[in-house]
Amino acid sequence: MTETTVGIGGAAESTDMVLNIGPQHPSTHGVLRLRLVLDGERVRSAEPVIGYMHRGAEKLFEARDYRQIIMLANRHDWLSAFSNELGVVLAVERMLGMEVPERAVWLRTLLAELNRVLNHLMFLGSYPLELGGITPVFHAFREREELQTVMEEVSGGRMHYMFNRVGGLKEDLPAGWLGRARHAVAEVRSRMDVYDRLVLGNEIFRGRTRGVGVLAPEAVHAYGVSGPIARASGVDFDLRRDEPYLAYAELADVLKVVTREEGDCLARFECLLEQTHNSLELAEACLERLAELPPGPVNQRLPKVLKAPEGATYAWTENPLGLNGYYLVSKGEKTPYRLKLRSASFNNIQALIELLPGTLVADMVAILGSMFFVVGDIDK
Repeated sequence: MTETTVGIGGAAESTDMVLNIGPQHPSTHGVLRLRLVLDGERVRSAEPVIGYMHRGAEKLFEARDYRQIIMLANRHDWLSAFSNELGVVLAVERMLGMEVPERAVWLRTLLAELNRVLNHLMFLGSYPLELGGITPVFHAFREREELQTVMEEVSGGRMHYMFNRVGGLKEDLPAGWLGRARHAVAEVRSRMDVYDRLVLGNEIFRGRTRGVGVLAPEAVHAYGVSGPIARASGVDFDLRRDEPYLAYAELADVLKVVTREEGDCLARFECLLEQTHNSLELAEACLERLAELPPGPVNQRLPKVLKAPEGATYAWTENPLGLNGYYLVSKGEKTPYRLKLRSASFNNIQALIELLPGTLVADMVAILGSMFFVVGDIDK
């Protein structure tokens, strides 16, 4: 019998290994790259490397008029297209001092909440999938189809709705749409408990997420983290309640700001799930209010060439993934002089520098998935 000894190198046990996760990797939700320095199975440092999807939207804004930039702004977070459009038109309307018809205000609120549910359903399905549970994603897509059908009927688009306009909305609702939307919302609400039972009731899921990737409130403030991720760390801030826009001031009794204190992966998922329940309640409240409103216009008549007066303004909204802001500077022309986009995922993903060091490689995917980001929203 012959024995063979295989050498593995003299300093292998004490040498750090640099590992690239991505840019093509199933758990990174797109072309995000993480440069990890590993000590065995433990992460010593992590650096998000971004920019693979950068398309220069902020520069393109300067070469498009106020109608065209809505289409550009629509796309950076492709799961929240309606909310992205909303921020732009609110900024331009504020510059113009324009009042939007009441019917358009309530319709915008309804569609923004339906868009929020669509966004959250994607993560409610994909996060368990990344941890090995395939069933929830099928439920999530069934509910998404139900809601996308009514969104497509009203706007013509399934993901990029292009339904907002400066001064209101593109057009009024199709006949009978409110009834069909009410039915779709009721159907989705009746089945939402599946995530509580199937995901939160799963001991493997809880074992993989409880106490993992704890984000301290101090880090939330330091990195400008917002949305469900910030609220899961006990930072009780939601623009819909704290600086109401659209019809949220009138919905204060329905709106519930969901928070947790733990700041771990499980808390982030619980916040997302509870917020989805609440958004469906808000959508029902909007549908009831719209049914009571008399018929009327949903937009303002605009001049053929729309020019914003000289000046600057900042409009921010509570997008599904966090704070989305547009800083608009106008020189009185038909195109913005400058339009700076503050996207939620860009700030949120920076917290990985704090979250990942000291964790195991096996927990890296659990932490990454719980940050609920869209890569286009990072790279802009």
